[in-house]
Amino acid sequence: MTPDGRNPDATTTPRGWAPVGPTPAGRAEGQETAAAGRGRALHRPPRHPHAWAIAFLVSQALLAALWWRYGWRVGVPVLLLSHGALAWATLWPRSRWLSPVLTRLPTTDRVVWLTIDDGPSDDTVAILDLLDAHAAKATFFVVGERAAARPQLVREIARRGHALGNHSATHPQAWFWALPPARMRREVARTQAVLAEITGVAPRWFRAVVGMANPFVAAELKRHGLARVAWGARGYDAVAAEPAGVVARIERRLRPGAIVLLHEGAGHGRNVETLALLLQRLDEAGYATVLPESLEAAEVVGVVDTLSCDG
Repeated sequence: MTPDGRNPDATTTPRGWAPVGPTPAGRAEGQETAAAGRGRALHRPPRHPHAWAIAFLVSQALLAALWWRYGWRVGVPVLLLSHGALAWATLWPRSRWLSPVLTRLPTTDRVVWLTIDDGPSDDTVAILDLLDAHAAKATFFVVGERAAARPQLVREIARRGHALGNHSATHPQAWFWALPPARMRREVARTQAVLAEITGVAPRWFRAVVGMANPFVAAELKRHGLARVAWGARGYDAVAAEPAGVVARIERRLRPGAIVLLHEGAGHGRNVETLALLLQRLDEAGYATVLPESLEAAEVVGVVDTLSCDG
């Protein structure tokens, strides 16, 4: 002790000064916030599902003003531009204008996310066996009415450790892009209810029919906490029957984190052959498969490990 009663070994801070740098509690809070942010970046339901409508109304008000001031020679091009932009945002699967969409996984590892649309079908069991043989995982984007008709296949998908996604209730591929709000609500909500009843868990991911982002889908995604998923690699196996050609098209777009689009139950009957060849080529190229949930879990584990070291 010093004559004034202070302990010379104690750490002191001058009056009026604060410690420099974050405290352990502050570091923990910051790391947890960062991990939560990365998870939100991966799984992003729409936050402002009606923003597109406001933007479109503003554009039409501007159009009216320009038409009134400059006449049809300016008004017609602006009209075509505004309506063309909305059509592009609806029909282009990777467009983010109407709602957020995941087009690849944020990783540099040689992994891909296999996604299989349009089931369950007569192909489902054979596909599951192939995935097991290659220790591969996939997300099955299923159609609600088909799931309701074959719940045992849905349960088998979940039992084998794969994920389920919402791919509409009736798969209206010709008119999904133009469905009105009430019909869109039924398409999304019905499949959520069917899959929750069969498996006990509602899906987190949604894939639009033919990838088209109907303007009214965003509100339903927000209502059910669904994030929209597109793809980065596809081989058109819903219509193309030759496995070698399908796989070659997919291979040209393979990248770390690629989302691969596949189908089951196509009329040509060769989806299982295509998957078998693709899995073989992925093995040869050194690619593994991954589900986005495992990336989110890895982030959480990394934060916990860091907090343990800091503690």
